[in-house]
Amino acid sequence: MVKLTRIYTRGGDEGQTSLGDGARVAKHDPRVAAYGTVDEANATIGLARLHAEGALDAMLGRVQNDLFDLGADLCRPEREDADPPPLRVSAAQVERLEAEIDEVNAALAPLDSFLLPGGTPTAAALHLARTVSRRAEREITALAEAETVNPEAVRYINRLSDLLFVLARHANGDGARDVLWVPGANR
Repeated sequence: MVKLTRIYTRGGDEGQTSLGDGARVAKHDPRVAAYGTVDEANATIGLARLHAEGALDAMLGRVQNDLFDLGADLCRPEREDADPPPLRVSAAQVERLEAEIDEVNAALAPLDSFLLPGGTPTAAALHLARTVSRRAEREITALAEAETVNPEAVRYINRLSDLLFVLARHANGDGARDVLWVPGANR
């Protein structure tokens, strides 16, 4: 486990940071950008949880923990001789998201338009979290073009934005309070 006794180390004062394996890289390195955006997504889910209760809050709490796993996964580059072995996002975590998506989506009204982010405060916060998760996905897939990335990490972040979309609709009264896009409405 991590034990933090000092918050600042001065180690990043020159624009460098340490990855989970101790390697020093620029703070703007694609790997740092990817796990930094995952952290940002986690923070937006924390804001959404301010409006959530019961099963929704519990689901989002599991996601927040998973996002720390994802950040830990991304901050340790793939190496065969890694000791200790790094924490990696697993297929079971992706499968849990898929099951939750299917369960929530089954109760939703069918869509006949794209949605505008909004409706209830909970839904608006979940839509914000969804868009940040999509940005994290773009950064993770860009990293995966240059370096080896756990394929389950890519699958997880892709499913997460889908889960956040259906949860936003759920928070909008299972779609009753969704804000629909009306193409060309203001011409």
